[in-house]
Amino acid sequence: MEKKVFELDFYGRKIVVEHGQVAKQADGAVLVRYGDTVVLSTAVVSKSANLLSDFFPLMVLYQEKLYSVGKIPGGFIKREGKPTDAATLAARMIDRPLRPLFPEDFKNEVQIVNTVLSVDQDNSPELTALLGSSLSVSISKIPFNGPVAAVKVGRVDGNFVINPTIEEAEKSDIDLTVAGTKDAINMVEAGAREVSEDDMLEALLFGHEAIKKLIAFEEEVISAVGEEKMEYDKLEITDELRDEVDSYVRERLDSALRIKDKLEKYSTIDNLQEEVVEKYKNEFEDKMKPEELKELLTKVALIFHGIEYELFRNIVVKEKTRADGRAMDEIRPLSTDIDLLPRTHGSALFTRGQTQSLATVTLGALGEHQILDGLGIEDAKRFMLHYNFPPFSVGETGRYGAPGRREIGHGALGERALSYVIPSEEEFPYTIRVVSEILESNGSSSQATICAGTMALMAAGVPIKKPVAGIAMGLITHEDEYTILTDIQGMEDHLGDMDFKVAGTRDGITALQMDIKIDGINREILKEALAQAKKARFEILDVIEKQIAEPRSEVSKYAPKTETFMINPDKIKDVIGKGGEMITKIILECSNVNTVNDINAVKVDLEDDGRVVIYHTDRDIINKTAERIKNIAREVEMGKVYTCKVVDVQDFGIFVELWPGCEGLIHVSQLDTKRVDKPGDLFKVGDEVIAKATGYDKKGKLNLSRKELLKK
Repeated sequence: MEKKVFELDFYGRKIVVEHGQVAKQADGAVLVRYGDTVVLSTAVVSKSANLLSDFFPLMVLYQEKLYSVGKIPGGFIKREGKPTDAATLAARMIDRPLRPLFPEDFKNEVQIVNTVLSVDQDNSPELTALLGSSLSVSISKIPFNGPVAAVKVGRVDGNFVINPTIEEAEKSDIDLTVAGTKDAINMVEAGAREVSEDDMLEALLFGHEAIKKLIAFEEEVISAVGEEKMEYDKLEITDELRDEVDSYVRERLDSALRIKDKLEKYSTIDNLQEEVVEKYKNEFEDKMKPEELKELLTKVALIFHGIEYELFRNIVVKEKTRADGRAMDEIRPLSTDIDLLPRTHGSALFTRGQTQSLATVTLGALGEHQILDGLGIEDAKRFMLHYNFPPFSVGETGRYGAPGRREIGHGALGERALSYVIPSEEEFPYTIRVVSEILESNGSSSQATICAGTMALMAAGVPIKKPVAGIAMGLITHEDEYTILTDIQGMEDHLGDMDFKVAGTRDGITALQMDIKIDGINREILKEALAQAKKARFEILDVIEKQIAEPRSEVSKYAPKTETFMINPDKIKDVIGKGGEMITKIILECSNVNTVNDINAVKVDLEDDGRVVIYHTDRDIINKTAERIKNIAREVEMGKVYTCKVVDVQDFGIFVELWPGCEGLIHVSQLDTKRVDKPGDLFKVGDEVIAKATGYDKKGKLNLSRKELLKK
């Protein structure tokens, strides 16, 4: 196969797509170069389809290779293991805009694998992988209604920037990733420093204009090397069967969709589906082969869901009615509570309708930060938010274990929304962990997490800049009409066309996430959804602030207290001591414990710039530890007179302690104006001696003189 190379000058940086040299046995493969970032994207489709499956088996992988940034993996195994959270989020970010563009009746398994081979931090490997994913599918035989592309948008000094560099990103007040086709936006992921709705809308549209340039470039590549699309098997459903099922279930299904209680509604719908499936099973069980019967029952279920989809949209868009009787812009009933858990450092409960989050806050030493072993330049973080979604929250049994992609994604969204109001390390020298336990769910649990997290942080005494609230918006289209819904429930999310989550303070947006099931949405819908979300956010903030108006002035009595001070950076080695001997001694003696790993041991963080942070629940232990460290770090002033204590007597002189941790030598020649043959005749351990600091010897040892004072 001949190698072909395509190039695009994209906002001053070169994108190069190579095809035909590597991974030639994949159904589609491209090597994409963006600056020095290089990603291999491949797409492979299975030869057969599981037509009876109720979902599209698409797998998108994003494989980080640490050699791409010149790193050797940490740990004992020294090879890449399970994906990092960053890799999981990158895979989700690629999956979300691609998935809706595959044909609805296509059921062949598709695997898209992105292998990150080289990383230039100024040129995003995630965006490079998304471009490669779209291209690898588009040039293959796999049916796909793309291409699709994505860009990052920043704003520096009031000007929008496409794919900002690391330096530009640090100055930017917007961190927006937007994806879409040439016609519309279909995925958004954003964080922002309290940016207005109008500014965010302009950023979205600015990003879409850049996406159009990438799409045009992709179309050029597809035109040159693209294959003809494959024919694929699909279930053929006759009009006769559709009409039969429709007449049997329509009226009762319409009534079921209008039931207000979630569990009763779902139970009624499930029972009706089981009834109609059982009807056809009993009728044809003796007339068909098992595989034929299974196919028939699958068709019946598909027809049932199609009717459910149509009726739901008609109820919402045409009749302007929601299942629970709310107005389109109305939030479900809200309730809040704090301090539910006596021993946590902070806790809060936020309930919105049948969605409930219990958030807790734990404060720890800066040294307890999370270490990151990934491709980014960030190697640690001190603020974490973790989201847990147990099956009981929706009244089901299910898998328990390590967090899945969805839990990691929802946690990252909540973390992003709150990160912009977290105080700096200098203002609040703690590692902060928020955990959201979803106790009930009927839609929008990630936004409930943000609301509960805000209250828990304030209850824990974390001086956040402002409270943050989040709301999930929905979109239902029917023929040429649409309706935007505030605070969507599970069914409105499942059967709707958009899940648009907006979080922020009273002064602006801090996080945004949007997924679209249709081809995309336009400016008018985006503007209307943002305005409706702002109104809802303010209503929720009113409720939060009524429960707790501002952060508490002090942390919990069970949280570690802190003291921060500066010492000469050159003294850090003295505080640590040889092999950590001195700092270990200080910790054990001040805490009165036997090991530094004891839960009651004082924690000490020593920074390279000379900053010392001490943590303990007992203020007396903090003070004692601080005094010991300050004594070691104290500077001896040359020529100053000190009252010292004799700690050792030798024939060549006496060793004295100026203060704990600071010792010096008074040489025998400096003990008296007269000759001293045996220092032990004049001094014993424990005696007080007044001496003058005179300097340091070649080994850095302090010298003092008693003789000079006697002369005077």
